[in-house]
Amino acid sequence: MTQSDDKSRSQIKREFRDLKALGKELVDLSEGQVRALPLSEETRDVILATKGLTRNALQRQFRYLTSLLSHEDADVLRTALEGQLKPHADKVAALHEAEQWRDRLLDQDQKSLAEFFEDYPDCDRSQLRQLVRNALKERDLGKPPKSARQLFRYLRRWTEADRPPRS
Repeated sequence: MTQSDDKSRSQIKREFRDLKALGKELVDLSEGQVRALPLSEETRDVILATKGLTRNALQRQFRYLTSLLSHEDADVLRTALEGQLKPHADKVAALHEAEQWRDRLLDQDQKSLAEFFEDYPDCDRSQLRQLVRNALKERDLGKPPKSARQLFRYLRRWTEADRPPRS
């Protein structure tokens, strides 16, 4: 009795759906990202060929890609894919954190300033206060947000530098 005989029909369908979802993730990657993954040449070519296909052709291509992925090691592929996407996710998270800090600091809340100093004790307090003051002054005068952008860049440097690597 082979291993595939031991699997139930619903287990096979679940695995097929997982492989199809993995295939859709792979198709969304750039060419350089696809080439960096541990794939067979045929699978890589099929992924790269999906760009610009019509809807029906794309569905056929996904079915073919799913059958090819069933011969690949999906766990290794998912690990490699997560390794490629993780740095981008970390950078996006740091940007969101910097945006949140900027918005909180520009709401003229001294408590937010104290919290930032508590979270980032090594930052230049006078420079941060000056950037916040200038950004608030520009906003009140209706000027372009030059200082708000400088404040965001300053906050982004701190949030990116302080971000621990995710596991």
